[in-house]
Amino acid sequence: MTDIRQWMTDTALLGKTFGNESWAAWRALLAGFDGLELSDEEATTFRSLTTREPPRTALDELWLVVGRRGGKSIASSLLTVVPAVTFEPAGRLAAGEIATCMLVAADRQQARTCFRYVRGLLHSCPMLERMIKRERSNSIELKNRTHIEVATASFRSIRSYTTLVAVLDEIAFWFSDGARPDAEIVSALRPGLGTLGGRLIGLSSPYARRGVLWETYRQHYGKDGPILVAKAPTQRLNPTFPRHVIDKALANDEPRARAEYLAEFRTDVETFVPREVVEACVEPGCRELGPLSKHRYFAFVDPSGGSSDSMTLAIAHNEDGVGVLDAVRERRPPFSPEAVVEEFSELMRSYRLSSVMGDRYAGEWPRERFREHGIHYRLADRTKSQYYSALLPILNSGKAQLLDNDRLVNQLILLERRVSRGGKDSIDHPPKCHDDVANAVAGALVGVTAWHRTPWGVVGYLDGPKLLPPAQRVS
Repeated sequence: MTDIRQWMTDTALLGKTFGNESWAAWRALLAGFDGLELSDEEATTFRSLTTREPPRTALDELWLVVGRRGGKSIASSLLTVVPAVTFEPAGRLAAGEIATCMLVAADRQQARTCFRYVRGLLHSCPMLERMIKRERSNSIELKNRTHIEVATASFRSIRSYTTLVAVLDEIAFWFSDGARPDAEIVSALRPGLGTLGGRLIGLSSPYARRGVLWETYRQHYGKDGPILVAKAPTQRLNPTFPRHVIDKALANDEPRARAEYLAEFRTDVETFVPREVVEACVEPGCRELGPLSKHRYFAFVDPSGGSSDSMTLAIAHNEDGVGVLDAVRERRPPFSPEAVVEEFSELMRSYRLSSVMGDRYAGEWPRERFREHGIHYRLADRTKSQYYSALLPILNSGKAQLLDNDRLVNQLILLERRVSRGGKDSIDHPPKCHDDVANAVAGALVGVTAWHRTPWGVVGYLDGPKLLPPAQRVS
């Protein structure tokens, strides 16, 4: 049985979950994707979601740009379960080979949610429940040589599968170790899909105008071909969602709410610095530079309490107008803040440093801890966004020499520039990501390459290697 509408409406199958009227738009969309004949009402719905005519044959890929609470996660589970239970292995699999139906989620929490939906759908139907051969923490083996597996967004973990269907849940928000794995995962999945003529399905609320979801939308939305792209606000696919929640969100933060509930890609979020610019500043193979007596060094620390964010330290010097990054340290949680302060202080002393600059994190705590180890903690005179803004021309002009550090490079290229309703720029990391290494490095490099007013009425570099002659000093 392959008619997705029957699966969604027959109470002996999955009709108890998907049979009510609130799922009518989903049924029309998925039936059109399968190349099934649509009623006039279904065809009208299909056109409104895709701005194209319903295809006459099943398509290869489906990409859905859907507002939050539009039913994406449970729909992704439906699109994983139905191909798995209807697969007939005879003549299609080699000895010992299995067909994998893969549901890839943004992170572990989202993966657990998706897996609960998968398990719930299988156990809600006695016929499907009898097909279960074995259940594990993140996979279910069926009796027809099919595995349903739920994984997080890591391109290293999804290779070498013979894949029947790959469902990519919330792909616009895939971030892993400071990198964007969406393109890598799609590239890694496609060879495995080719063996069985498998299908690729991506579902997500939209985010910034970049990444696989945006590129696919830009190239294929409203155009005929084997790739179907649909776009729908929350209430279009879930008419039961309360309108007053959407109105309140629009009043509080319109750009964010238009993305989350109206399925519009954000125009107020842009890439801060291109990858090519950052990589051009990296010294290949150089992990760290030891202290030399001819240089004067500057240190910047991004403190942390040891439970959620990393604590990071960067040391740099100025060499002929170029900010040279000498050392980077990152201690990821959990850790003892006191032990990390002691470690960082020892490293700074090896560079003949008796002071470090950092933000106002935790009040007096950083100053007291560093003071115990003979290091004076100076408060930064800029916000994080201001440091990033000052770093951008340094990177663009090639006046920075970075260490070959993947965490640093990835965090820098992930930084986003956002524009508030008042027109003010802010630069920060994306949702569920970190920028602790980038923050410390920005502070150190700006400290040794940007001009500052000193306590003595002198304009010079923070590390002090080059001060203006007395006649040019500014009081």
